[in-house]
Amino acid sequence: MRSARLALVVALAVSCHSAPAQEPPARPRLRELGVAPGVFEPGPLNAITDVAGVKVGQVTLVEGDSVRTGVTAILPHGGDLFREKVPGAVFVGNAFGKLAGSTQVRELGTIETPVVLTNTLSVGEAVAAVAREALDRPANADVRSVNALVGETNDGGLNDIRGMHVRREHVLRAIREASAGPVAEGNVGAGTGCECFGWKGGIGTSSRKLPDRFGGWTVGVLVQANFGGVLTIVGAPVGEELGRHAFRTAMNGDDGPEARGDGSCMIVVATDAPLDARALERLAARAVFGLARTGSSFSNGSGDYAVAFSTSPGLRVAHGDESPRARETLPSDALSPLFQAALEGVEEAVDDALLKAEDMTGRGGRKVEAIPVDRVRDVLRKYRMIP
Repeated sequence: MRSARLALVVALAVSCHSAPAQEPPARPRLRELGVAPGVFEPGPLNAITDVAGVKVGQVTLVEGDSVRTGVTAILPHGGDLFREKVPGAVFVGNAFGKLAGSTQVRELGTIETPVVLTNTLSVGEAVAAVAREALDRPANADVRSVNALVGETNDGGLNDIRGMHVRREHVLRAIREASAGPVAEGNVGAGTGCECFGWKGGIGTSSRKLPDRFGGWTVGVLVQANFGGVLTIVGAPVGEELGRHAFRTAMNGDDGPEARGDGSCMIVVATDAPLDARALERLAARAVFGLARTGSSFSNGSGDYAVAFSTSPGLRVAHGDESPRARETLPSDALSPLFQAALEGVEEAVDDALLKAEDMTGRGGRKVEAIPVDRVRDVLRKYRMIP
């Protein structure tokens, strides 16, 4: 009997030891919680890459105890962007930030490089890399000016930002490895060290496919969410309910940037609708307005920018072409559905950035928690947003 018991104990021990470790379940996107925000349906991937031709590349840098940063590159098409520029525009919500190349985009209404996102002190390195990528193309052997478009948010809370760890090769890899298809969200690329509404933030993306009645166009959005405020998810006051929001601790004397709701958000909007630069600027404005739906404070210390471009082949501008061309663009009266799509896409992209992000410990041992999914569900149920 005793030997039988011993054999049973040994068998159980071997069984427990050999059982494969279970990975924690993947964190959900907003729609996986049973919420369908907005009135328009998303594209197949619910990502900026639902706009045909758009590619995204990301390089994530997590090294040692303090490197928590990266690069995200968005390509309007897979060809030579310098030779085939796309119509583009920039809208500034609050300009406490560094969006290199924005003045030429505003002046000429075209984008001629990938849109690259990184951290604040790596903008210069990214500009050099983007210019190098364009200059190295055989067709550009005589080019002497490239307008690199590079945006940023400050990830210095988790990342050793002063170390300037993003190198040219990281930016070039993000551009060269960019692809269509699903886009990773949360702690990836330029969102690696981001924080949002007091929780871990990062990269988020979403899209909307308009009904045929409104042209059937697609609008895709990607955000680098690194800002503060009082979080609202599909109308539910999540930040208040969870007791974490801007100005809560400031009322007790905490005057840090988190307490004031400081931080930044870079937004990239892509569409296949034939829009000129003027219409794209209006679309970019709605993208920034969409941050209000999430509860952004648009604080003094925020850098809130949107870059918008159209992938419509008929609106591409060949470099150096001086010949007159007839271009068909949507009239102003057709833009309202696109505006709605941008508002919805930004709101959902920010929510997805929060929900997909995971806990992270970085510079100085500082830990930033991911938003607790179960508690978010509880709040959504309380306000009858989900069953």
